[in-house]
Amino acid sequence: MNLTIYQLDAFTDEVFAGNPAAVVPLTEWITDELMQKIAAENNLAETAFYVAEGEQFHIRWFTPTVEVNLCGHATLATAYTIFEYAKYQKTTIAFKSKSGILKVEKKGDLLELDFPVDMPVVAETPEELIEGLGIKPQETLKGITDYFLVFENESQVKALKPDFKTIAKVKCRGIIVTAKGDEVDFVSRFFGPQSGIDEDPVTGSAHTTLTPYWAEKLGKNILTAKQISARGGELLCTLAGDRVKMAGKVAPYLIGEIIV
Repeated sequence: MNLTIYQLDAFTDEVFAGNPAAVVPLTEWITDELMQKIAAENNLAETAFYVAEGEQFHIRWFTPTVEVNLCGHATLATAYTIFEYAKYQKTTIAFKSKSGILKVEKKGDLLELDFPVDMPVVAETPEELIEGLGIKPQETLKGITDYFLVFENESQVKALKPDFKTIAKVKCRGIIVTAKGDEVDFVSRFFGPQSGIDEDPVTGSAHTTLTPYWAEKLGKNILTAKQISARGGELLCTLAGDRVKMAGKVAPYLIGEIIV
């Protein structure tokens, strides 16, 4: 069996930046085991698989080790693939997923994700996070799947050098760390050793938690955001009721064929 594969960098307008994702279009679902093996072989933060189902597209996401319920950057990359390579003519794509219906709208040279809000709530700080990060956060909250740690400033977030073995002991999908930005409204990083990715370059799904938090703190619903990983990525985030809209660009890198 031969499958087409696309690799794209999401939340950036240039290759070798943003967050790389693989996208594999399918005419029908292959086994979960095979999808997981392909994702492990790709060894990217996420590999997305999709099948067209009537007017919608069914999407699933796999890290190298697990299937996840939501992924922003791979959804953005999948939408780009459908618009550009499948020649989809409408301006909005609807994805059926484990997190409900997700939409991506083409707005000029931007693609805008429409995801459900994940408002974090106050939580106790696990000792493993303090030990593994070497610093206690100003605030600790938790969303549906991620811990959410707020720090004093951007410099503190940049300086973090996690002990990934220690923070991996915390039961969660991953850890969002954030602070008010120097040049943007807020900055963040995302650590996910529990999900097979020590640090994710740009995490769209984390911004479903970041956006409502910072919208409330800053008193504004349209926010500029930057994930300050080594590759880096930029997002324009909008809080729209119980939805978060995240706009960004995509840079295509590779088109190939999987032989399995």
